Amino acid sequence: MFRGATQVNLDSKGRITVPTRYRAVLLDECQGQMVCTIDLHQSCLLLYTLPEWEIIEQKLSRLSSMEPMERRVQRLLLGHASECKMDNAGRLLLANTLRQHAGLTKEVMLVGQINKFELWDEQRWYRQVQQDIAAELENIQPLSTRLQDLSL
Repeated sequence: MFRGATQVNLDSKGRITVPTRYRAVLLDECQGQMVCTIDLHQSCLLLYTLPEWEIIEQKLSRLSSMEPMERRVQRLLLGHASECKMDNAGRLLLANTLRQHAGLTKEVMLVGQINKFELWDEQRWYRQVQQDIAAELENIQPLSTRLQDLSL
């Protein structure tokens, strides 16, 4: 559903404008209701439609609050989750704490990941892409079984 990387601007109020090509889908699927949270592995944000986020919440609710690692994952993902609704102009207001976590300033990359978007500071995104490419070239290792089945 969501694919490609698009540069969008963060306005002075902390809003991004969703590209036109996604607006109808977001209105149909979730009436523009989204949930944004932090990524546990990267300095970016994850932006889900509300129905997709509810699936994540169900999975998180099944984790044990007695297991320290599982509790940390719950705390980080749920504790940072912030609802945002697309307004009539196609804008989403991102919570200040989330913007700070990801280092978002003016130029933001909205990166489609099938069922969600990643939100990156533009410069950090391009550095990450270069690091990922360099790591792949340096670390040629046998592919996992699932990657072996992926034909491009």
